[in-house]
Amino acid sequence: MSGESESVGTVVVAVVTNLGIAAAKAVGGIVSGSSAMLSEAAHSVADTVTEVLLLTALKRSARPADEAHPLGYGPERYIWALLASIATFAGGAVFAVYDGIHTLVQGEEPGNPTLSYLILAVAFVLEGYSLLVAWRQMRGEAARMGAPLGRYVKHTPDTAVKAVLLENVAALIGLALAAGGLLGAQLTGSGVFDGVASLLIGLLLVWVAWELGRSNAQYLIGRPLPAAMRARVREELLAVPHVEAVLELTTLVQGPAEVLVAAKVDFRDLASAGQVEASCEEAEARLREAFPAIRRVYLDPTPAPAPPGVFRD
Repeated sequence: MSGESESVGTVVVAVVTNLGIAAAKAVGGIVSGSSAMLSEAAHSVADTVTEVLLLTALKRSARPADEAHPLGYGPERYIWALLASIATFAGGAVFAVYDGIHTLVQGEEPGNPTLSYLILAVAFVLEGYSLLVAWRQMRGEAARMGAPLGRYVKHTPDTAVKAVLLENVAALIGLALAAGGLLGAQLTGSGVFDGVASLLIGLLLVWVAWELGRSNAQYLIGRPLPAAMRARVREELLAVPHVEAVLELTTLVQGPAEVLVAAKVDFRDLASAGQVEASCEEAEARLREAFPAIRRVYLDPTPAPAPPGVFRD
């Protein structure tokens, strides 16, 4: 299965999971009168909206390049993913924080939490499965890139899968907080525990929205390959026959499997035009073999600056 197909499958699993969980949490929140459960329902609704936006991002960014967009539509995924992070903040975090403050100020009358406990247990299993799917994809991608898993999760250009991963982690933490709020309210008869749990869920969602927004904004602005990969690209170019030096190297990540490489290259002075052309072809082949995500390679033959006091003819 291709990385793009894996990403779509991962997001679809998350959408279906969160849609059912959101409805169940809402029912549990109404029956138990728990603000934390209602905050968790809002959390799941926000996650569902987020994942629909991520599916849109994956579909629209996969369109092939055309005359209007010669470099393709890859960066469009980051626009939709950025909107998804805003949805997480507006739809989940704001509601949860407001509901938590309202409960602390106005108080609440705890109801029967039995149904809510059952819903939280089922939701924990379903969210755990969705997290496992995202985790397996991340681990596979990290292995293919030869990068440590933690570093890959932090810097991955596949922000759709990163969003699902972070949202599932936040969901499991949120479920634990909601259960703690319910238990505290049940044991003490006070809604303070529930209100605090709702506030914590809101703050957790603020962090998720910030992290995803920051990640997508970096790729929208323009982010290069990591330093170690840039060094490898430079090594591959220098290994090509007739290449004397790489004077300037620019890399641009346009998507999880779409990287552009542009370089000013000093070729051997006595190299013929045919040899320079052959070297450019070999350089592109070597780079694509080393990094399959590299789709475009542009090399500009450029003479190295003459040393001080030396004049070129």
